[in-house]
Amino acid sequence: MVHLTHEPELTEPVDLCDGRGRLAAGARGWSRVPLHRCNLSGRWGRTKRWDYWAVLSPTHAVALVHADVDYLGITEVWWADLRTGRSGGRNRSVPLARGFSLPDRPGTEPLRYRDRHLDLSIEDDAAGTHLRARWTEPDGTRGDLLVTVDLPQGHQSLNVVIPWSDRTFQYTSKHQARPARGVLEVGGDRTEFGGPGGSAWGVLDVGRGRWPYRTRWNWGGGAGPAASGEVVGLQLGGKWTAGTGATENGLIVDGVLHKIGSELDWEYSWARPMQPWRVVDPDGRLDLRLVPRFDKHTKVDAVALRTEVHQVFGTWSGTVVTDDGRELELRDVHGFAEESRSRW
Repeated sequence: MVHLTHEPELTEPVDLCDGRGRLAAGARGWSRVPLHRCNLSGRWGRTKRWDYWAVLSPTHAVALVHADVDYLGITEVWWADLRTGRSGGRNRSVPLARGFSLPDRPGTEPLRYRDRHLDLSIEDDAAGTHLRARWTEPDGTRGDLLVTVDLPQGHQSLNVVIPWSDRTFQYTSKHQARPARGVLEVGGDRTEFGGPGGSAWGVLDVGRGRWPYRTRWNWGGGAGPAASGEVVGLQLGGKWTAGTGATENGLIVDGVLHKIGSELDWEYSWARPMQPWRVVDPDGRLDLRLVPRFDKHTKVDAVALRTEVHQVFGTWSGTVVTDDGRELELRDVHGFAEESRSRW
């Protein structure tokens, strides 16, 4: 028997906040396409807005971030060669997020940042999202990224509001298994994604909400073909949603979302993140194991912001179950898993 989610599904556009800036009653729930207008206002210092993009391939991982956390603007391009362990990129922080603007409806306006070290843009059109960055590595090497993440017609995503209370809440829009193609060039090294060079997949994490000061979360994802041929996208979360009655868990199978309403069990070692990670649904919808190849360990200790993240990239294997009870086997699907611990 398949356990379908208890969470309400939204099918019409809705405002995230009411006239007082609190969570609107009609905003609670999840949807298969983005429907929320994130009309956040007030409570300066607790409001967080970000778009995070990643591209996963058999050989590389790249990521772009554009974020406004009220007292700081953050933008970054990052890359890693999973074969050699080499990594690089550039990040910039701007006090009070001067010049940063993220729209109420994510994807409706270009996101841009430019200074002498980093020129970054994220721009959507009807076909998908275009990721562009040019930067200077700390050693002076020039970097260049140009990737298009396609949005196939009818491809669904996981969009959900996590309600800690009517004053603290988060809208997240998670996209997995979107085909990606493009080029990364650092110095004289050129890498092509997608197309004849092999499969690559785009991942999007949109965040708009008001957070408590101390937070801890798990997030995992990935994409690739099942043994039976279906393209499966994984969207896995944990810890931060516990007790809210909502989750960010689901599968995207051949572009169709299969929502999972139960909290997942995560097994891994914070002290030894390169050991395998396991994620299990107690209701039987998935049992997955990630074998890491690379650990992106980030630690920031600033006046108002302290955060530490282990984000490991590797391959997922195991089984997942669709809403109609089909069990799909995954073997070495490229993806990632992380734990984040923050005071922000």
